[in-house]
Amino acid sequence: MRINKFISETGYCSRREADKLIESGKVTINGITALLGSQAESGDDVRINGVALSKGPERHVYIALNKPIGITCTSEPHIRGNIVDFIGHEERIFPIGRLDKDSEGLILLTSDGDIVNRILRSEGKHEKEYIVTVDRPITPSFLKAMSEGVKILGEMTLPCEINRVSDRVFRIILTEGKNRQIRRMCSALGYEVRKLQRVRIMNIHLGNQRIGSWRDLTPQEKSELGKALQYTLS
Repeated sequence: MRINKFISETGYCSRREADKLIESGKVTINGITALLGSQAESGDDVRINGVALSKGPERHVYIALNKPIGITCTSEPHIRGNIVDFIGHEERIFPIGRLDKDSEGLILLTSDGDIVNRILRSEGKHEKEYIVTVDRPITPSFLKAMSEGVKILGEMTLPCEINRVSDRVFRIILTEGKNRQIRRMCSALGYEVRKLQRVRIMNIHLGNQRIGSWRDLTPQEKSELGKALQYTLS
């Protein structure tokens, strides 16, 4: 199999992160520096930074965290306040996607590299739900513009579902994940986001989970998630 998939299946990191390691020349296969697209099979001596890659756990970890503001969604150990150090899990885990440092709410983490790509693939149209507070009263024209799409980063966002919760609070469901998308959409329409909380990713709900706490996904959540992704969560 491709070397990035081989690495991700051990739980070391996601395929995307594996590609970065490969491109920087940190991965070897049987003593030969790996290239993107190199193949590796069971029994090969795969090393990262000269350290042999150990086989990952037979059962992967799937975690739901209610991320506080100020935590950075990266597994890079040199970044202060990174999400992996914040959780301090005994297994090697990494976040699935991102949630801005100045945003809070639900984010998933796992030791399963394959599921990361399945969830992040934009063509999957996987729903993510947010509750957002802005700096001034919400108007019907604002809701209409947001729902139909806003031009950010040089292109229009996809149509989305949005509902007014109160004078300055709305609930929005996205099926894409552009960089700081909601904040950029609001800014383009003359609004500033004061608070942004993600409350759902696909079938996983934040519920009343305490901020800063994490939990393992339930068997039912894993089963429903697996069906949606056409993937078996171990």
